[in-house]
Amino acid sequence: MSLTLYMHPLAAYCHKPLIALYENDTPFQAQIVDLADDVQRAAFYALWPIGKFPVLNDHTRGCLVPESSIIIEYLARHYPGKVTLVPKDADEAREVRFRDRFFDQYVAEPMQKVITDRLRPKGDRDRYGVAIARDKLRTALDLLEREFERDDGKRLWAAGEHYSMADCAASPALFYANFVIPLEDDHPLTAAYLLRLMQRPSYARVLREAEPYLHLVPAEPVEA
Repeated sequence: MSLTLYMHPLAAYCHKPLIALYENDTPFQAQIVDLADDVQRAAFYALWPIGKFPVLNDHTRGCLVPESSIIIEYLARHYPGKVTLVPKDADEAREVRFRDRFFDQYVAEPMQKVITDRLRPKGDRDRYGVAIARDKLRTALDLLEREFERDDGKRLWAAGEHYSMADCAASPALFYANFVIPLEDDHPLTAAYLLRLMQRPSYARVLREAEPYLHLVPAEPVEA
């Protein structure tokens, strides 16, 4: 098989390319890497010394592609399918790329700060950093909610009426953000958008595959 995706089902940034692959029924092999396993960790770092998921290896073209957004762009160019995740129109593509970065940098990044801090021993937690991350996440969610309100709740997807790479980014970012700031409380339109994302067959499949690992996501700080 030409494509191998090195990933873990729990990793938010791995959800993005998985969604893209499932959207277009692109044949690939998923290579789950357990970084707690010394042998698997060493093999992965030998492939990609940065050691971050996801990484796509295109054996046919001899190309190693890291980073979730870049993987989706690569798939759109070299393995296109029925769903166009990156628009051909330059202005529409710019909007999709902006919203993709918005979800990665302003939703996923602070969300991960809060959740990973919960895994730290009590004496090593970063209360100040977590407070800043929570504020950053709430600001992003407030902005997103206002956008849905401006469109009277009629906008279905992140960049408008068409599903795109931005929605691939939004899916895991909002799914895990809901563990930090429950969306139903103050962001009902964003919560409704998350539900649409979760009901999309591609992301529903990703979540089914992640389900055996979801108990590892701490809802509250782990006492240690």
